[in-house]
Amino acid sequence: MAAPSGSLVAAVLAHSGRLDKEDLGTRIGRLSRRVEELKGEVCNMINKKYHEFLPSMQSAEELVRQVDGLSSSIDLLRAGIETEVQRDLNVAVAEFTELKQQLERDTLVLSILKKLQEFDAAIKKYNTALLEKKYVVAAQQLEKARSSLKMLESRKGFELKILKALGTELTVQTQNMLYHLGEEWQKLVVWKLPPAKESSSLESVMHSELHLCTVPSKEEEIAGPPVASVLQAFAVLGELHTKLKTFGQLLLKYILKPLISYSSLWPLVEEQSDVVILRFKSEEPNLDNTSPVEVFDKIKLILEVLHRHLLNVPLEECVEDKKECKVTLSELLGDMIWEALSDCLIQNCLVNSIPTNSSKLEQYVEVIKSTEEFEKALKNMQFLKGDTTDLLKYARNVNSHFANKKCQDVIVAARKLMTSEIHNTVKITPDSSVALPRLPDPGAGDRLKMQKTSKLLHNEMVNLENESKLSQYTFSLPTCRISSSVEKLMELAYQTLLEATASTDQCCIQLFYSVRNIFQLFYDVVPTYHKENLQKLPQLAAIHHNNCMYIAHHLLTLGHQFRYRLTSILCDGTATFVDMVPGFRRLGMECFLAQMRVQKGEILERLSSARNFSNMDDEENYCAANKAIRQVLHQLKRLGKVWQDVLPVNVYCKAMGTLLNTALTEIIARIAALEDISAEDADRLYSLCRTMVEEGPQVFTPLPEEDKNKKYQEEVPVYVQKWMTFKELMIILQANLQEIVDQWADGKGPLAAEFSPAEVKSLIRALFQNTERRAAALSKIK
Repeated sequence: MAAPSGSLVAAVLAHSGRLDKEDLGTRIGRLSRRVEELKGEVCNMINKKYHEFLPSMQSAEELVRQVDGLSSSIDLLRAGIETEVQRDLNVAVAEFTELKQQLERDTLVLSILKKLQEFDAAIKKYNTALLEKKYVVAAQQLEKARSSLKMLESRKGFELKILKALGTELTVQTQNMLYHLGEEWQKLVVWKLPPAKESSSLESVMHSELHLCTVPSKEEEIAGPPVASVLQAFAVLGELHTKLKTFGQLLLKYILKPLISYSSLWPLVEEQSDVVILRFKSEEPNLDNTSPVEVFDKIKLILEVLHRHLLNVPLEECVEDKKECKVTLSELLGDMIWEALSDCLIQNCLVNSIPTNSSKLEQYVEVIKSTEEFEKALKNMQFLKGDTTDLLKYARNVNSHFANKKCQDVIVAARKLMTSEIHNTVKITPDSSVALPRLPDPGAGDRLKMQKTSKLLHNEMVNLENESKLSQYTFSLPTCRISSSVEKLMELAYQTLLEATASTDQCCIQLFYSVRNIFQLFYDVVPTYHKENLQKLPQLAAIHHNNCMYIAHHLLTLGHQFRYRLTSILCDGTATFVDMVPGFRRLGMECFLAQMRVQKGEILERLSSARNFSNMDDEENYCAANKAIRQVLHQLKRLGKVWQDVLPVNVYCKAMGTLLNTALTEIIARIAALEDISAEDADRLYSLCRTMVEEGPQVFTPLPEEDKNKKYQEEVPVYVQKWMTFKELMIILQANLQEIVDQWADGKGPLAAEFSPAEVKSLIRALFQNTERRAAALSKIK
């Protein structure tokens, strides 16, 4: 304790620094006493805690001893349970399981015996009802027996050999029931049909009959109406759909479809005391297509008879659901045959009734009304459901069908014209025009005001118009021959566009593009279909050329003529055919130029047999050259006759001039290439050339009138580029050196205009021997 006291004192001294020795001793004593007091308190606290902990420890030790004892008792008890109680419990569970299984077997046997009893009772009731001809009751009992058998067969792990026998018995009884129902059905509904091989002709259809029994026998009256009883029994057995399907197919094939297809066929209903007979009668056939109104009346009459005597049978006795109780046989049969009947009415009746002229569209309202009434009558008979059918939709969409039919007819007619013979021609003159009614002027009122205004202005203005005017034929197609089919084709295009002006917007657009399709079809079909003839026959090539130019000529203004009379959708510049003009011109030119190449090839081939016009003093060579010249002239004259009055005069003259020029060019080249020409050779060559000059112009006969052709024969130099060259060659062949030099005239004469100096020198060397005079002459050819 001395050390702490000393430290404490030192700290106090250090803190105060001013205490005297007496105060310091007093305080040290006080602090020492306080320390002793604290030590005593700590010792007392420790002794108190020890005395409190000792009893707790002793009680805990006692509890440990008790727990050990209880644990030993638990172990003994567990051992007893596992040995004796568990054995007894296992025995009890086994007994309970066995009793439960026995109860389940007994319950199953009881249920099976109950179902067997139900099956037996149902079969007995079925036999009784069948003997009494209560077919619906019998069918229902069969279905109960079938339900019981299905329940028995569904039991897994429990199989009886008797089930197979029961199934066989049920099948036999079901077939027996169906046999009786079939017999009754055949008595109620009797078909008398023609032989299968003859069923498609009108005469065989006349022999088709349907007999419906209407009065039951005395035994059947007890069970209710025979038709209802039989059909409801079929429904219970699930065979009604098959029976109605067969009946519907026969009804379609032998009654309904013939009435639609043959306009002369009418239904005849004969009601006797116990039967209703449906047969046909024939009247005078209508040359026009059958009216839909008449066809609807025929079909409606047949279905009314069937509804009244056969199909007006509810199915409430065989269907438990209240909603399905409203279903009748009429509705079932309608679901089966309506689609086929509707398609037949559309394809064989409504399609043919679509007008071919827009002026008759207003009359089609009667057909639409008749179709609505027809469907309403079928709905009243429950043959149709409440929704609008395809039949009525088709009738109401007449504008679209009219446009489609019109477009189809136009394309078919156009293709027929395109595949007809080209050589049947008509003559076209500048005065010719397409036979088309005068179109009404668009906006006549506005134009009248404009005309009045222009007249006032015209009176006040000075006439500045040029006195010289163009001919009225300036922009006309020149006189030529075209195929009559092409003229009809163009008339068809005009008539179709005229039809479009009086049609609805949609129809107008379709018809307009159908006309475009006509010309596109011509562009694709004609060159392919007539390809062989166009290649082999010059006249057909010329006619085809004219056809294409004729069409192109009309296409230039065709869209403009109708632009403001078509629908507003087409008035923004789309109503035009100008884009097709280059194609048609190119089509005609390519065909004719191909024929020109063929003719050129033949001319050159014939001239190739002239043996290069060399050694004409040899008789054989001269004959060969003369023959070649004659063949070329004959070919040209034949072409002149073939193309006469076919091609326009200017085209004719250019074509003949080109071919004659080909022959002259080849002759000039062959003669100019000769290295040695004797005097006799020159005379004979001159003779051959003279033949060409004398007879060549005679191939220009564009017109049938001979006196009118002289004008074109005199203008040969205009169309034959080498004509003057050829005549200069003839002069050289007969001239002397001085005359040749004079013709040259220092490069300013007519000879210099046709031949080059080298060609003239070559001819001089070939014609004249090597002398000073020849050398002098050659020196002057520069």
